[in-house]
Parts: sequence; structure tokens; C-alpha cells
Amino acid sequence: MPIPNYQAYMRAVLEQIADGKEHQFRQIVERVCNEFNFTEEQRTLKIPSGKSTYANGRIGWAKTYLVQAGLIKQPRRSYCVITESGLQALSSSSEINNKYLEQFPEFIEFKNRSNKSTSNSKSQAVEEDESELTPFEVLDKTMNTLNASLASTVLDAILNASPQFFENLVVDLMVAMGYGGNRKDAGQATQYTQDGGIDGIIKEDKLGLEMIYLQAKRYTNKTVGRPEIQAFAGALDMHRAKKGVFITTSTFSREAIEFTSLIEKRIVLINGEQLTDLMLAHNLGVSTKQVYELKALDIDYFMEEN
Repeated sequence: MPIPNYQAYMRAVLEQIADGKEHQFRQIVERVCNEFNFTEEQRTLKIPSGKSTYANGRIGWAKTYLVQAGLIKQPRRSYCVITESGLQALSSSSEINNKYLEQFPEFIEFKNRSNKSTSNSKSQAVEEDESELTPFEVLDKTMNTLNASLASTVLDAILNASPQFFENLVVDLMVAMGYGGNRKDAGQATQYTQDGGIDGIIKEDKLGLEMIYLQAKRYTNKTVGRPEIQAFAGALDMHRAKKGVFITTSTFSREAIEFTSLIEKRIVLINGEQLTDLMLAHNLGVSTKQVYELKALDIDYFMEEN
């Protein structure tokens, strides 16, 4: 019997954690495999790379999509807890799959993040049916989905860390982006209780000819408004600074964004989505799990001399 695709496990995953307690993911996988009466061969069958089993990978993606839709939360690494939305899903008679998850704004946002790279350049004439995608288009779409899932995980890790950690992360990101050289010489996080509205300072260049002041706000749902940006601008005045970067894990209001264009100071705003995109791009807080090489024909090798 073939191993079902990941959507087939969504209800089963929720059922395994319906008691509202924390459950370790590997135990969930084992119980779901038991529920589906998988043979030992099905449980241990590995994907072509040999890095994981089909069962573990597909049940894992079922869990990931449920997390993105808000039906499951992960209080700590490798542990899952069902949410109220998850309990409501179990009480319904609906099949729980991607189509069902599309009723949740969190899942739509996740899908939009997954599709943003391709959608920006997609022509109206491009066929939308995924079964018609070329292998390269499938790879591109898969990478977008993987990165969107990772970005969400990174953001959760930031929100679960301490405020001091977030302030240091902001400085580390600026250094990773090439401002000021190495971490020791280039940037600093200010004193936590006496920052005067400034959470970090970074040299714009290795010589420190000009400084960039940083503000970091770790919010979950709160939108950063114009008053907070005005306060940051005032803090820059206190330090006689001309440039600042305001980074938040949430979003900025339209008024906050418009305010930055009305002042002489240069203030750059980075929201939560941009923050995680930059962290992935500069390998901050993430590591390479696996590398795939795409090979092409070497035309020069096959060129015969006359």
C-alpha cells in the first residue's frame, strides 16, 4: 500500500493531541503510523536522499501546515499542543486538508509568503495548475514553501527569547549585513534599563565615521504606529544622530511609514517578515541542513577538435 500524502494525516495528528497536553512530535509520528496500520517497511522507507523517512517527513509537513494555520502551537522545540481552533476542527465533520485550512488568515498569510517570489514575476498567461509545472518551477515553489515555514519558525524563536536577546540579534543582523566589520568592533547593544530610546548602535563603516542607531520592538500582534517612530526620531535628536533603523517582529502602520518620508533624518523600517527574510539571506540564526546540486551538460567537454 502506498504511503498517503501529508494532507491525509492532518486529522490524525490533531486527534493524537486532542487532550490539550504537550506531546513530543516523534511520539505523535509513532501513534499516527499505528493508526494507519503501517508496516515496518512503510515506517522505515526513506526518501531518495536517505536523510529521512517518508512517514516522518509527510506527518511532519501535516504538523507544519496545522501550525501555520493556528490549529497547533509549539511551546518548545519538538513539542505540540492543540489550540481552540484545532479542537473546533476535530469537532467538525469536514475533511481537514489544505482547502479546509484556507479559512484561517494565518494559513493564507503563510501561502502568500510561500508564493511571493513566483507571484511577483508571474504572467497572467502562466498556467496555475500545479500539475503542469516544470521540474524547475516545482523546485522554486518548494524552496519558497520551505523558507516561509523556516521564517515562521525563526520568528517564533525570536518571540520566545528574552528582550535582551532580541536587542543583540538586531546588532548581529546589521553586522551580518556588512555594517562596520566584526561584531566586537562594529556594534553594541545599549544598557537594557538605560537606553534612552536606543537599543543598539552600529558603525556604518569600519572606521566608524558615522553611527546608525537601532530600535527593536518585539511585538506579537501590536502594530507599530507613528507615535513610536516619532519617539525614536526624538531619541536620535538626543544623540545628534542622522540615521536610524527601527526593527519590529510585527508590522508598521501606514502613518508610521509615511512619517519617515516627512523628516530629514533617514529612518529605515524593518517589519517581522523583512526581518526573517534578512536573517535567512545572511545566515543568521539558521544553518544549512542539506545541499542539492543541479547539474547541466558541459558543452565544452563534448566539443571535438576538427
